[in-house]
Amino acid sequence: MITLSKKVIVKNVYVFYFMGGFSLKCSWTKYAMVLTALLLLVSSFFSPFMQSFASAADSTKITIHYQPAPNDTKEWGLWIFPEGGEGKPYTFTGEDQFGKVAEVELPDTYDKVGFIVRTESWEKDGGDRFVSVENGEGEVWVKSGDEHTYMSPPDGEYRDLPKFDKVNVTLNYHRYDGDYSGWNIWTWPGDEKEGKQIEFTEDTNFGKRATYTINSGSGNLFDKIGFIIVRHSTSDSDWENKDGGDRFITKVGKDGNVEVWIVQGQNRIYYDRAGVDITRKITKATMDTFNQITLETNVPFDSSKSLGDIEIDGAQIEKVIPYKEGEDAATTKVKIITKQPLDVTKTYKVKQKGYGSADVVNGNVVRTKEFDEKYAYSGNDLGNTYSKKQTNFRVWAPTASEAKLVTYSSWNSKAVKEISMTKSEKGTWKAELKGNQDELIYTYKVKIGNSWSEAVDPYVRATTVNGDRGVVVDLAKTNPRKWSANKPKFKNPEDAIIYELHVRDLSSQKESGIKNKGKYLGVAEWNTKGPNGVKTGLSHIKDLGVTHVQFLPIYDYRTVDETKLNEPQFNWGYDPKNYNVPEGSYSTNPYNPKTRIIELKQMIQTLHDKQLRIVMDVVYNHVYAVSEHSFDKLVPGYYFRYKEDGTLSNGTGVGNDTASEREMVRKFIVDSVAYWAKEYHIDGFRFDLMGIHDTKTMNEVRKKLDEIDPSIIVLGEGWDLGTELDAKLKANQKNAQDMKRIAHFNDGMRDGLKGSVFFDRENGFVNGKQGQEKLIQQSIAAGIDYDRSTATYEDPDQVVTYVEAHDNHTLWDKLQLTNPADTEQTRKQMHKLASSIILTSQGMNFIHAGQEFMRTKGGDHNSYQSPDSVNQLDWKRRAAFSQEVDYMKGLIALRKQYSSFRMTSAQAIHQNLRFVDAPANVVGYTLNAKANKDKANEIMVIHNANKQAQTVHLPSNRTWRLLVDGEQAGTKTLRTVKGNTVNVSPLSTFVLVR
Repeated sequence: MITLSKKVIVKNVYVFYFMGGFSLKCSWTKYAMVLTALLLLVSSFFSPFMQSFASAADSTKITIHYQPAPNDTKEWGLWIFPEGGEGKPYTFTGEDQFGKVAEVELPDTYDKVGFIVRTESWEKDGGDRFVSVENGEGEVWVKSGDEHTYMSPPDGEYRDLPKFDKVNVTLNYHRYDGDYSGWNIWTWPGDEKEGKQIEFTEDTNFGKRATYTINSGSGNLFDKIGFIIVRHSTSDSDWENKDGGDRFITKVGKDGNVEVWIVQGQNRIYYDRAGVDITRKITKATMDTFNQITLETNVPFDSSKSLGDIEIDGAQIEKVIPYKEGEDAATTKVKIITKQPLDVTKTYKVKQKGYGSADVVNGNVVRTKEFDEKYAYSGNDLGNTYSKKQTNFRVWAPTASEAKLVTYSSWNSKAVKEISMTKSEKGTWKAELKGNQDELIYTYKVKIGNSWSEAVDPYVRATTVNGDRGVVVDLAKTNPRKWSANKPKFKNPEDAIIYELHVRDLSSQKESGIKNKGKYLGVAEWNTKGPNGVKTGLSHIKDLGVTHVQFLPIYDYRTVDETKLNEPQFNWGYDPKNYNVPEGSYSTNPYNPKTRIIELKQMIQTLHDKQLRIVMDVVYNHVYAVSEHSFDKLVPGYYFRYKEDGTLSNGTGVGNDTASEREMVRKFIVDSVAYWAKEYHIDGFRFDLMGIHDTKTMNEVRKKLDEIDPSIIVLGEGWDLGTELDAKLKANQKNAQDMKRIAHFNDGMRDGLKGSVFFDRENGFVNGKQGQEKLIQQSIAAGIDYDRSTATYEDPDQVVTYVEAHDNHTLWDKLQLTNPADTEQTRKQMHKLASSIILTSQGMNFIHAGQEFMRTKGGDHNSYQSPDSVNQLDWKRRAAFSQEVDYMKGLIALRKQYSSFRMTSAQAIHQNLRFVDAPANVVGYTLNAKANKDKANEIMVIHNANKQAQTVHLPSNRTWRLLVDGEQAGTKTLRTVKGNTVNVSPLSTFVLVR
């Protein structure tokens, strides 16, 4: 704010942090925004960008200066995203005395632009940062290792900027209303407080012009000129109005002269007349309900007098009102209410006197309840329905005025035919092709407004290489020999011991002994051996004793180029492209649309034959890029959530959130899950960022799976995320009571054991943090209302107990950070203690692949696109850590042997689990094994997180059999313990039975 006597400038710096690896592992209050595996990299990371100014008026220029650490040779780049919008990669293209420099011109105007300094492999220097934009431009400085984002050079001005004791200014000003009465300039030099009033003295074809000289009042040199356009009646009266706020002219010529152009209602300062657009125009016209069009202009008008000035081709106007109730009549945004319902397939043109015309595009109307009521389709024939005699096609595109089925002869050929589709019920379009269409390549084209878009069928079940075109397939021909719906026996969700695995990680190391490296068939190989003859691959997993193998995404994803598999590429796969198609890079021939299906089924059948069930990691919460995805090409604006200002909701942290609460999004998710369960015999589904979804959708998923196979498990990340959805409807931990038999990852146990994943050096129960006993007790009891004080879950089948996953640091790497002064043996004990607590807790159990041999990723907390050298399972390490592997095997065998660790109701836990008094940093409890029909009367579990042995009282003076200590674990007796106390070794779990 500026006054006649004092000048004050306030600048806000917005800094958000991306902490940890996959940061969506705790409540929204613990982090600002999240990224890692969710911010997915495009393959053209180092593509050039436009550096010249756009000629259009609506653009934003940002300049980012980055100072790498000394001797840093990494290829740092940028991920830049307008606030609330999608991100893109950019490069630094210049250097100055401070460091690297990037100048980026973005189309459209923004008040704030976000960016991340990172490498191609997504190593980040800091987290989310933001550039505040003034006058259409923003500039910041960033120093390596410094989370602060500086609005000026942090170590003092280093640039050789010209400074002046006076500057000759020519300021041109345009008002659309032509009324310059009382308008003038208040201006001041640099950061000085005193200013002066300047009058416009010259008429031009642009508007008004003021020419003046500004001098330093203090005698100090200055390098910028501040000004504000104001209106007042007399020279001594208060300002009646302002056009914009404080602005600064910064590009002064070396001769001390500068000319600028200013336009009413625009904050940008133009230094070139050619770049100024002063045309009155309609900037936006959207259909927001079936009888409302929202009109926006670049110049205010009197809405109370505009009824006769606005018309719509093809519709009659009932009234024109300000967009918000109570607003002044003078506005740039109004609601046009029509007399008759509007047609979402029709292109309307709105005209306004003096502002020209614009086509009306579908806006909020597609996100209304009325739209779902009118167009939601309940049929089961979306996509292609194949038979040898004919194939039927149906696509949901209710806003399209035309639709075509396009056929191709190959993955990269030109179109063979374009076949007009017939409009059908509920906004669907259909076509029929006679004859056997097995392996026909096809897409859909739809006309929306005046434009055609081509899209892959969202329901397609096979594709060409890279998933760019759909393929009709006879699925019966994709079934391997001995393909059977019979599954390994499995009764209760609490019996699950899940092993999380990436397909490529299992076999990519050359010492794996696996032939088909990085492939589905590699997972299916049996009797493979590694260093020192240790079992590797599937044989190792089977030998470990787990019940389920959970695979990171195996659907078709975006970021691996399947035509270049001879080049090193890696991605976790959290960038969905075709949800119902297997990923082609894991097949031996991604060009053949059936190969990936056949080989995935072979992998699944092999696991089933080895009595292992399969959990599929599904990512329905977002897509790689809205503009690229079939969802938005077929029904723009429907499938995603939007903020009130029209920007995409971004609770996922990757630029978009799918809107599962809408009928056809919910239907797609349910249909997709059901397809995988039935066609591929999938035994469980892990929902990525489940908290983005709504509870009704998750319950519909559970209901549909129960119809197929009630033993299928459902689990997910129930984090509380900042998406545009009512808090009561979010499928997160807070609403777990509304989602029966759906499990949530217990981040309380994870962080309680090892320390927060958002703070690298924060420790937890096993690595030295005091006072964690209560938290660990709550998690051991599956987060139920055990002590009538805190409850997250109603039943043990609603919780997944774990300590590490693919996200964030591995447990071993975390311990390296939190306890660098400890010996390797001490960290091994901490690691085993954490795993033993997990495997003796109630609820489902979850192990990260390689956790059994203390997996390391070399400190990489977000390896989603890191090379095989980081992500591969290290079979040499497995051989070296055989004792630790045996310990994990013993814990798993113990858990499977005694059902007391797997109680199936909160009531049973209340009745049969009793915590006992214990020293500090020790948690002990008994289990009534007899009541659980175990082959024992009582089980005693003691977790000692101290570095010294601790004496713990036993509940009865009897003879106990020790099954687990700090060195060994299993179902065999290690020794007997008599009396009423036991001495528990440092950093150890003891399990005793009698």
